[in-house]
Amino acid sequence: MKNKPETRINDIAFGKKYPLVLIAGPCVIETEKDCCRIAEKLKDITDKAEIPFIFKASYDKANRTSIKSYRGPGVKKGIKILSKIKKQIGVPVLSDVHCQSEIDVVKDVLDVIQIPAFLCRQTDLIIRAAKTGKPINIKKGQFLAPWDVKNIAEKVLSTGNKNIVFTERGTMFGYNNLVTDMRSIVIIRNMGYPVVYDATHSIQLPGGKGSTSGGQREMIEPLACAAVAVGCDGLFIETHENAGKALSDSASMLPLRQLLPLIKKAKKIRESL
Repeated sequence: MKNKPETRINDIAFGKKYPLVLIAGPCVIETEKDCCRIAEKLKDITDKAEIPFIFKASYDKANRTSIKSYRGPGVKKGIKILSKIKKQIGVPVLSDVHCQSEIDVVKDVLDVIQIPAFLCRQTDLIIRAAKTGKPINIKKGQFLAPWDVKNIAEKVLSTGNKNIVFTERGTMFGYNNLVTDMRSIVIIRNMGYPVVYDATHSIQLPGGKGSTSGGQREMIEPLACAAVAVGCDGLFIETHENAGKALSDSASMLPLRQLLPLIKKAKKIRESL
């Protein structure tokens, strides 16, 4: 898209001439204390790495595999926790919305409204979110070709909102498996939109453990570096102090201690392009 305005989240800009952006945090808010502590540690890590940072945590995981799985504290309690993190730690915050009624509750707190992958074609939800004027991060559905996102973008643009980010998070590859086609990042960026690579959801094995999803955590770093090498504008990484015991996506989250070396490596790749 020619002459498309820059996508900005507060003072963070996305694009070839700007630094790599990190969107990171736990998959779901577990407790207020834990979430705030992880946010503080992430702020310290990203300050050391000198990389722009947006904090992410879900207040409700509405698409868990099993009805018995932990979903989160809910929108009202969760958004208060995210508001506290935003004010006290001084970082932009991102979370995902699942229905239109949530948008009025979260719009005055969230700096970025995220549309989940499974809902990326839900026209009314996208339009309602876009009408807030907030930047919209759209997870590309596992079932979509990269060129299909043009239709999603048109829904956002119809509201006058041009602040759009797409996140690549892998494509279905048979049953209980995902594969990342790095061409997707190039294709979407060539349309004029910034692309973030979700390095943790892309290595999931959806439903691979029957009532929960599996994952190949050892693939996070190589795929993240590959995505940066082909030109992604940011990385989306879910991380936890004790990843194996996380209440959601434990098999695919990055241990927090591994984050700084990864983003330092990714930053060097970015700077070499």
